[in-house]
Amino acid sequence: MAGAETRELAATEIKFLIDLNCARAISDWARSRIGPDPNAPDETGYYQTTSLYFDTASRDVLNQRGSYARSKYRVRRYGGGDGEGTFLERKLKKGGMVRKRRSVIGIGDLSRLAQGITESGGAERGWNGYWFHRRLLARQLRPVCQIAYRRLARVTETGSGPLRLTVDQEMRAHRIDHLRFEHGAPGILLSEKQPILELKFRQAMPELFAQLIEEFHLSPATVSKYRLAAAALGISNVPLDPNAECEADEQPATAPF
Repeated sequence: MAGAETRELAATEIKFLIDLNCARAISDWARSRIGPDPNAPDETGYYQTTSLYFDTASRDVLNQRGSYARSKYRVRRYGGGDGEGTFLERKLKKGGMVRKRRSVIGIGDLSRLAQGITESGGAERGWNGYWFHRRLLARQLRPVCQIAYRRLARVTETGSGPLRLTVDQEMRAHRIDHLRFEHGAPGILLSEKQPILELKFRQAMPELFAQLIEEFHLSPATVSKYRLAAAALGISNVPLDPNAECEADEQPATAPF
């Protein structure tokens, strides 16, 4: 997939922790107003999301040290099998926005990222994942955990740009030390009774989302899937720095995404 797409994305994100009853009600609300995500296999809008997360040996990402507080790298797949489409992602907090750079590779190319990380070798030029591989090596990032969850996603276009609503639940995590997905791994359940609702949009708060927040009396929350997993799996081998900045997807909920 040498010619696969690489994109730079930017948006604002608001997060909420909700209960199961609220998640069901919001899912019904969203289905009646917002179309399904293209990644969803059917009109229900549900699909499995699985991500590999990276950190250094001293857990600089988890502890938000220096530039590690502003960027996060992960490899993501949608669905439960090994079909086409593996996404390399960097989330970067810059200029008051959180920007995402994303490239698509084939599942067979995932082993190329292991060179210099879990195997000998280095980053190879001439393929779509070179930039991502080079940054992993430069920042001494290694795979530390896999997080999988069931996602409801709805998307639509508005006059001020696209908007996206997701509800993530049944989140499970397990430790890894290799660059491959383990679909079906049981893992540790992270948040059974508190799904995560995320609202994403480009400019001002869309009226549709303002209605949702008012109707369901939603209160923004600060949450990070990686921190939930790190706590559950005992990933941190150094004390968490209480003075560390929030990570890119663990900002106060009104911060740009």
